[in-house]
Amino acid sequence: MPTRKNLFFFAKNTPEYNEKIKEFQSIAEKSGFTIVEDVNEANIIASLGGDNAFLQALRKTNFKEDCVYIGVSTDKPGFYTDFTMNDMTTMIEAIKNEEVEVRRYPTIEVTIDDDSPFYCINECSIRSNVIKTFVIDVYIDDLQFETFRGDGMIISTPTGSTAYNKSVNGAVVDPLLPSMQVSEIASLNNNDFRTLGTSFLLSSERTLLLKVVQDGNDHPIIGLDNEALSIRHSQEINIRLSGKYIKVLKLKNNSFWQKVQRKFL
Repeated sequence: MPTRKNLFFFAKNTPEYNEKIKEFQSIAEKSGFTIVEDVNEANIIASLGGDNAFLQALRKTNFKEDCVYIGVSTDKPGFYTDFTMNDMTTMIEAIKNEEVEVRRYPTIEVTIDDDSPFYCINECSIRSNVIKTFVIDVYIDDLQFETFRGDGMIISTPTGSTAYNKSVNGAVVDPLLPSMQVSEIASLNNNDFRTLGTSFLLSSERTLLLKVVQDGNDHPIIGLDNEALSIRHSQEINIRLSGKYIKVLKLKNNSFWQKVQRKFL
């Protein structure tokens, strides 16, 4: 990391976080880093506050590919946060002593109708905003694969496979596999609607098209990581692996599978 010295802090604007940032700035500046106020001048972006804050930092800084992101948790490390606010000195020393490495995580690109695309590092979810099922025609490339009726669908990245996807019995996927996973939320299978009934993986070469059947009574919403938008009047959702990789600074001795073991076993 010798050429990356411009550091930008992303955190909630509260007295508690502002005080922490002042402490971190002092430590970082003494170690040769330059603190910048404009994210466009940064080549390191540090998010404070846990995995949700990390997801917000990505979205608010437009998933910058020319930066390295660092996740700093409030208490204990998470899937994207290897460091804690209680010991910023450890993070700085780890960077200086090259005890860290940069890992590249794939993202998915989500295009609603003809609007500008959104990006997700965790998952995109489509679900009903009311207690009512709705219908989605599912296309893989040009193949009409199935017609889904139920509460919704989750399309996750490998790193997002341990989140919402896992809660509906989706598989945990190694981040070294550039893929996206499609999982159902409470599908109805009967004589009128038939789905595969299990999660499935799509390679980086595939595209997924979801056509939301609008009957005037449904209120579908789309979740993009930890944000939600109404898609009540939308027709088509195109999803694919974007080719955009996010660079994340991680400890060398804290792999994805070590985190999975620590979190779930």
